[in-house]
Amino acid sequence: MPGGQRLMLVDDEPDLCAMVAEYLGRHGYIVETAANGGELDKHLYHSVPDLIILDINLPGESGLDIARRIRARSDVPIIMLTAADEVIDRVVGLELGADDYVTKPFDLRELRARIQAVIRRNARAAVPATDPVALPLTAVRFGDFLLDLDSRRLMRDDGEEQELTAMEFDLLAAFAKNPNRVLSRERLLVLAHNRDTDPFDRSIDVRITRIRRKLERDPARPQVIKTMRGAGYMFVPTGP
Repeated sequence: MPGGQRLMLVDDEPDLCAMVAEYLGRHGYIVETAANGGELDKHLYHSVPDLIILDINLPGESGLDIARRIRARSDVPIIMLTAADEVIDRVVGLELGADDYVTKPFDLRELRARIQAVIRRNARAAVPATDPVALPLTAVRFGDFLLDLDSRRLMRDDGEEQELTAMEFDLLAAFAKNPNRVLSRERLLVLAHNRDTDPFDRSIDVRITRIRRKLERDPARPQVIKTMRGAGYMFVPTGP
């Protein structure tokens, strides 16, 4: 049972809202509803829910615009509701920082499963981790490198700078701020704030492969950025 976790459903279809709220309520969730961005803002003014289910096709302000301004100030998990044929909306939603999407019409059991998965994933990411190197947040040491987050530079121990693209640095910084945690590909996209990147999984894999070539002593057997099969990646500042 979810233990009274609060969900906010934003959709302008009253019958759908009633059906979803009734179903999720039977499974232990507390569901509040809003028909548009204005009503959502009134709810958020008082408290932030554990997850927002946000329809893209809303009257007035679109769900994509709402997601953009929510993500600018909050990491609250967001699941987008999209039309089955609107692939571009799903892509844009993920680029804006949505955690997942469900296409209409949807099975209520699928929606519930996705809610559970997103909440679990974000709960794991929020668990504090101990930084074994105990350096200030502005600098992280690993292997033969020192990552300076303030100057956005990656320095070798011999004093030479290792060149990184802006996207590679953002991804490495996201890892450095979350040491020894398993991060899913979707979570890495959110943490790295890359708006011009293809949100599908393979884009993260490609960038991590490039970073490994620059950082790992043996890229084929990575010790700094490890692959966690079926879950994502984990940054390990101190290896064996």
